[in-house]
Amino acid sequence: MSIDTTTTTTGPERDLLRPLRYLWRVPLLLLHIVLGIALCALILSWNQRVVMNNGREPFAHRMIRWWSLGLLRIFGLRSVRFGEVRRDPVLFVANHTSWIDIVMLHSQRAACFVAKAEIAGWPLIGWLARNGGTIFHRRGNNHSLSTVMQAMVERLREGRSVAVFPEGGTGYNGVLKIFHARIFQAALDATVPVQPVALRFARDGRRVLDAGFREHESFLHNIVRMLGEAPLDAEVHFLAPVPATPEARRRMAELSRERIAVALEDRPG
Repeated sequence: MSIDTTTTTTGPERDLLRPLRYLWRVPLLLLHIVLGIALCALILSWNQRVVMNNGREPFAHRMIRWWSLGLLRIFGLRSVRFGEVRRDPVLFVANHTSWIDIVMLHSQRAACFVAKAEIAGWPLIGWLARNGGTIFHRRGNNHSLSTVMQAMVERLREGRSVAVFPEGGTGYNGVLKIFHARIFQAALDATVPVQPVALRFARDGRRVLDAGFREHESFLHNIVRMLGEAPLDAEVHFLAPVPATPEARRRMAELSRERIAVALEDRPG
């Protein structure tokens, strides 16, 4: 079956405006990083455990959303929300194609993410992630997974939302991988809802498949490429919560994946 190339590329083959975008986006990115450091040092580092009060979003969480919205705009991404987001605490489960998926969800709701342990050692980024409440997981380590699950349950019981990528890693070319079911146990143990979230790049309503990581593309290469891309919509689709079924975590994972897959599809114009 052939693939419509209008949905798989991020712009024309020769983008004459790309060099011009770097001229103003790079300085803005550096300035925004400085603002992020100040935000972490002055606000987030002292307010890591603040939670919603009667549905009111804490100031620290609003600052996270503001900074994330600004970062998206610097990359030429317009954050667009669909659906209603549940109040904290909730376990968000989302598809994963790029590092910027975290920023997309943060532009709508501050949450503690589960990320690979290697990020904790990255200069600056690791420090920013820790101050943002990130829970680090060493992939392939069962002891690490147990510790992560315990930390997730604790955050959820404290009233913080947690966001995870059940695919276990980034995909590319629009492929939605199988969701790992064990991660859903945290929501059952903490007695909180599970809300699937579909993260989708689009232009003129058509999905753009290669806006995230491409095959064998490094983190730095992806940042540089995205920084020069033509404007896109960064769609965040908050979908209907998945019913809790303690006897069938696998069904919860499958239903979450099914709802995200439907939301990712192009809809008739």
